[in-house]
Amino acid sequence: MKVVYAVTEEQEEYMNYLVRYFYTNVFPYYFADEQIEEFEKLRILLPDGEHITYNGTMKEAFQIISALQSLITIIEYIGENGDYERYRYLFERNIDILRRYGITFPFMIEQFANKRRYPCSAYFPSSSKWLM
Repeated sequence: MKVVYAVTEEQEEYMNYLVRYFYTNVFPYYFADEQIEEFEKLRILLPDGEHITYNGTMKEAFQIISALQSLITIIEYIGENGDYERYRYLFERNIDILRRYGITFPFMIEQFANKRRYPCSAYFPSSSKWLM
């Protein structure tokens, strides 16, 4: 008999937060709005219904959260410094972890080497509740 612990609601919410963070705080610095819209249609960073192997266990949730956090950290670092060769292995390793659970992240590290300084995007979170 094997005992597994189910993922908590807070962990599920945090995973969703990290995915939203990619769409609102990472992607707009590297891709145009049309591309980001296409990512949503392709369900990038969302579990693929056909190939999902995520069963909702706490261990799996921690691995997904760690992979997403690591990718964010790597991307934000190399976007500022451009030094991506040192982090290629970690980047690909975390993509493999996501892929193991049916989550698609089809990017190469080179795509995040040049961060746009002044992007204009509808995907950025609003700074107030009033949107004009």
